[in-house]
Amino acid sequence: MREFDLSTARWRKSTYSDAHGGDCVEVADGGDGVVPVRDSKDPHGPAVVIGAAAWRAFVAGVAR
Repeated sequence: MREFDLSTARWRKSTYSDAHGGDCVEVADGGDGVVPVRDSKDPHGPAVVIGAAAWRAFVAGVAR
C-alpha cells in the first residue's frame, strides 16, 4: 500500500455544504492520478485516496 503525505494538502469543501458544517466531504489535489477525500467534520481523521478515474466516475454518477 502506498503512503501519501497530505500534511500540506489544500482541502476544499463541496459547494453544496451548508453554512453549519453539515454532512460533507472535502477533496484535495493529490497528484499522481489520485484524489484524497476526507470527512469535513473530522479534518484530523483519516483520508481515503481514490484513483482519479474512479473519482470522476463517482462524481458523474452523482451528477446524473
